[in-house]
Amino acid sequence: MRNSVRFAHFITAFHLLATRNSLLATPMSEYSAEIIDLHKHYELGGETVRALNGVSFKIKRGEFVAIMGASGSGKSTLLNLLGCLDRPTSGVIKLDGEDVSQLSDDRLSEIRASKIGFIFQSYNLIPQLTVLENIEVPLYYQGIINAESQQRCRDLATRVGLSQRLEHRSFQLSGGQQQRVGIARSLINNPAFLLADEPTGNLDTATTEEIMNLLKELNAEGKTIIIVTHEPEVGNQTKRIIRLKDGEIIEDTGA
Repeated sequence: MRNSVRFAHFITAFHLLATRNSLLATPMSEYSAEIIDLHKHYELGGETVRALNGVSFKIKRGEFVAIMGASGSGKSTLLNLLGCLDRPTSGVIKLDGEDVSQLSDDRLSEIRASKIGFIFQSYNLIPQLTVLENIEVPLYYQGIINAESQQRCRDLATRVGLSQRLEHRSFQLSGGQQQRVGIARSLINNPAFLLADEPTGNLDTATTEEIMNLLKELNAEGKTIIIVTHEPEVGNQTKRIIRLKDGEIIEDTGA
């Protein structure tokens, strides 16, 4: 359910691209993400829950980072903030050089559509669509399906090893193949970074290794990747780990 709600936000984002060209024209920052003294508080039963308490870090372009922590550590809250699905109580979030901390809903949707490539634990493919059509979904909502964009979708399917599965539907694919479709879909808009929520959580050990190898290849090609995970065997394959506990960073191997 949690991932399905996020995907609803993801789909909605592509309806709101009136300023897409101006977004693409914005000069690129040295950093894909900058988090400065970030706080997120919730009121629950008359008490204040401090989900994040003064978190700060920067992620340079081309980094491969895992955000880790036990349940209740604040990593899901941080995921929502990095994904522009929520706003902080205080502090600054800059994505690709733009402060997104207190933007309007419409502007946040534009940011999600143009700067972030989402990868979900449960894949969130549309079962009635083929592999190629699922990769095309972001383009469909932009109204730019044409021969050139369809070729890009084919190229991405080939890149993730699915060139022989273009006409298959999700129920005809293994879990690893479905996640490959999700990765290809996340790349279609050439985002500033990929944001992966437990991307191997539904996969067995061998398939997890396949997906991690693919992500490492994409990172070697220059893609910035942020993974939120509780699995040490996943986090240890990234190049940097940011570990949270009780809403604070207790370890940052890149600091």
